[in-house]
Amino acid sequence: MVTYALLAANVTVFLFQFTLDPDAGRQLVLRYGVVPYYLTEGFHAGSLSTPLTAMFLHGGWFHLLSNLWFLHIFGDNVEDALGRLRYALFYVGCGLAAAAAHVFVDADGRMPMIGASGAISGVLAAYFRLFPGARVVTFIWLLLIFVRELPALLLIALWFVLQLFGGIGSLGHVDDAGGTAFFAHIGGFVAGLLLVGWIGLRREPRADWRQPADAAGHHERLEP
Repeated sequence: MVTYALLAANVTVFLFQFTLDPDAGRQLVLRYGVVPYYLTEGFHAGSLSTPLTAMFLHGGWFHLLSNLWFLHIFGDNVEDALGRLRYALFYVGCGLAAAAAHVFVDADGRMPMIGASGAISGVLAAYFRLFPGARVVTFIWLLLIFVRELPALLLIALWFVLQLFGGIGSLGHVDDAGGTAFFAHIGGFVAGLLLVGWIGLRREPRADWRQPADAAGHHERLEP
């Protein structure tokens, strides 16, 4: 499945980042993260590929795990509806749209933006459009681990809160490992809302899919 391949790719790249010393890690992020200035006025060789490579870099464990938690909960259901190839194109398209939104708003920015947050925002938007009113059963960490059935919309709102406070918050505020921008998340979400209707579905979501998902957040797969 594409979702699990994306999860594995993000973890693998982060583990590689983890092996680097701080200077090498910063150089990696500068080389493969999205630096708006390089894509506007200060173009240099290789910068055009960074909106893609930046999707697989993360600034820390919290940044990585918060992203992958939501991709794991919502991604495979959207993949089921779109089909593997269209889902892969959709994911990349949302990530590129997120990078474009960040560059548009902060065109002179010199700090790199990294993370899968923009692409995953698009996945959440697609889930919201395909499964309005759906509820998911998932794990909640509040000192102890709870399993609760929650409205998907509540988790999507939580996603934006986590990205706002756990990532960077807004324009230009970055840490030493590279930054994420809140407007990139908005760009990815809007792209997801638009693209999921344009790209076409493998099959229309059936009424059964609106039932609560299992503890990992997955609905039962249904044959067309």
